[in-house]
Amino acid sequence: MPVEPLSQEEIEERLAQLPGWSLDDGRLTRSYRLTSHFAATAMVVHIAQVQEELDHHSDLALGYNSVSLAVHTHSAGGAVTEKDVELARRVEDLAAGHGAH
Repeated sequence: MPVEPLSQEEIEERLAQLPGWSLDDGRLTRSYRLTSHFAATAMVVHIAQVQEELDHHSDLALGYNSVSLAVHTHSAGGAVTEKDVELARRVEDLAAGHGAH
């Protein structure tokens, strides 16, 4: 089943529900700060688990005490879809448990 791209209006509506997330170069993006490198690494592992569950993967970057994501849907021509929004929601739900802000 093909995944349909969201319109600009739909993306803006979804982003209103995702604090800290933005649209950058056609991707949903977010960076988090954490208390330590270990905390950031643990969050990356948790995000990787969620991505496997959803079978949808982002560009994921680990810094010393930071984690950054950029996500879009390759099968929709690189557009933003509901799959991206769901991944962003799931990441947002787990971030607080890692002390991310």
